[in-house]
Order: sequence, then C-alpha cells, then structure tokens
Amino acid sequence: MTLQEFYDEWNAPTPTILVHTSGSTGEPKPLLVEKRRMVASATMTCDFLGLRQGDTALLCMSLDYIAGKMMVVRALTRGMKLIDVEPSGHPMAKLTDDQPIHLAAMVPLQVFNTLAVKEECERLKRVKHLIIGGGPIDEQMEQLLRNFPNHVWATYGMTETLSHVAMRRVNGPDGTKWYTPLPGVEVEAADDGCLVVKAPALCQGALHTHDIVEWHNDGKRFKVVGRSDNIACSGGVKIQMEKVEEALRPHLRHPFFVAKTKDQKFGEILVLITEGGDKQKLEDIFNNVLPHYWKPKKIVFVQELPLTETGKPLRWVMD
Repeated sequence: MTLQEFYDEWNAPTPTILVHTSGSTGEPKPLLVEKRRMVASATMTCDFLGLRQGDTALLCMSLDYIAGKMMVVRALTRGMKLIDVEPSGHPMAKLTDDQPIHLAAMVPLQVFNTLAVKEECERLKRVKHLIIGGGPIDEQMEQLLRNFPNHVWATYGMTETLSHVAMRRVNGPDGTKWYTPLPGVEVEAADDGCLVVKAPALCQGALHTHDIVEWHNDGKRFKVVGRSDNIACSGGVKIQMEKVEEALRPHLRHPFFVAKTKDQKFGEILVLITEGGDKQKLEDIFNNVLPHYWKPKKIVFVQELPLTETGKPLRWVMD
C-alpha cells in the first residue's frame, strides 16, 4: 500500500480500516479496526512522548501492517510533518544529516542494520524518540543503544491493540527491563499465566494474549518471558523457545532462532534454524550451555532466516 492509498482509505466515509496481523504464528489474518480507536491510540502515544504540532515523524515501515498505518495516524492526529521513505533494512540511508526527526518507529532488524553503518547510526542518534517494536531487542543491541543521547523505547503491543499499549525506556538512567502500561491501559494475569490487556479506548473487551509474563513486585510492570504457542512439549518436558534462545545468544555468531517440529519418539523436538556455523561446534555449545532437555535435536542451515515483514521469526514454518 502506498501513502496516498492509505490517505484515500483514511478519508473515506467508512468508520473502519482493514489491517492484517503480522503472521508470526501463522498466516496473517484480516482484522477490521475502527478509525476512532486508531486516533485514540495515536493520541495516547503522542501525549506520552510529548510530541507537538510541527514535529517530524519518519515513516519507514510497510503500510500493509498496523505499525506503519499508526505512524501516519499519529502524524495526522498531532499535526506532525511526515517523512515517507521506502521500507527497507536501512531506513536512515537516504536521509540527510540536517533532517530533524522527533519520532521514528522501527523493527529490531532495521535498528540492527542501522547500527552497523556509522553514517546511518549517527543519524539514528539524532532521533528524539525512537520506538522499537515487532520483536524483542537482544542484549547486544541494548548495549549499543544504552548511551544514545535521546530517547529509545521498546514497545509492547499487537495488531489487536492498534500498536503498543506498554513501553520501557532502553537507554539512559531510566533504562529498565520492565514494561509500563500507558495511561488508560490495565494489565493482569490470566489463569494460564498469560497477559490480559484491558484498553477500552483501543479494543472492545479484555484481550487475552498468548504472552507469558513475569511481574514486577509493584504488580503493574511486567517482562515478557515468551509466548504460550512457542512452548515445545518434548518427551513430556515443556520448553520455552525464547529461554533457549536467550541462553544460546551469547555463544552463537550467526543469526538464528529456535523452532519446533513433530517427532515420533518425543512428540515435539526443538530445531535450531541458523544462517551459519559448524554443526559439531554448535552441538558442543548445546552440551556446554543448555540443560539436557533444552538441546535442539535438529539443526537447519539456511541462507537467510525466514522472517515476517515486521522482522519476527517464522517459527510456524516448522510445524
């Protein structure tokens, strides 16, 4: 979708817009969302970040998904100037050094690529508010972002909540691992340990997510441990894939993620999907750093990791 096509859809008399989920746990699903709720979400974010009329917002994500659409709605709602660049892995490449940007939203893959190019990284440092969503930020990236001079935020949300409903500061003295719900958003735990989101201005009714969370002592802030649908039951042992990735990340040089596949003996087994490495050395790392039942029993080498357009692992391709 082009920016003009979105403007045409936004200005049409219909009260809803068609969006699609990201497809990280299956085929992308269509979803009709109300424009008034998108405006409420945009207002919530702009108020939280203190954005004002005349500020500049960078659109560098696909308008086929909610994250890109919401950047445009934020600009329209707050009267910000919109800079539209073609979605790519290097969103800062075609910008000039003198373009002030008050708000930019990116997925972790875009930030990763930008940090690797000095000129692009310097432009990223000048963004007043950088919000990163669509997937977790690994520890190495957080370290690189920690000393950025402006505001860097990790966001929590989904298509159903019209982008983020909670944020955490990544850099500076206020940096934290805990997400704080935005004003007007309440969160609680379901019986299965998954997060429940109540945001009446954004979505109707309580939204029962698939995200397993750990709670701060204050009972309000939370960390995301992993997704309930990213649990493999191997030989009767439940294994959270994100925890396996966290344990492996300091030891693997090539991009990777963990998936699962059916197995006649164990029911399900873990599979390491990676862009490189030596099979024997990888198995040695498994033996040294992982509990016995966490070890992937299969390794698949690929030229490029299968990812959604928002940079999330396509774990479901192994089902």
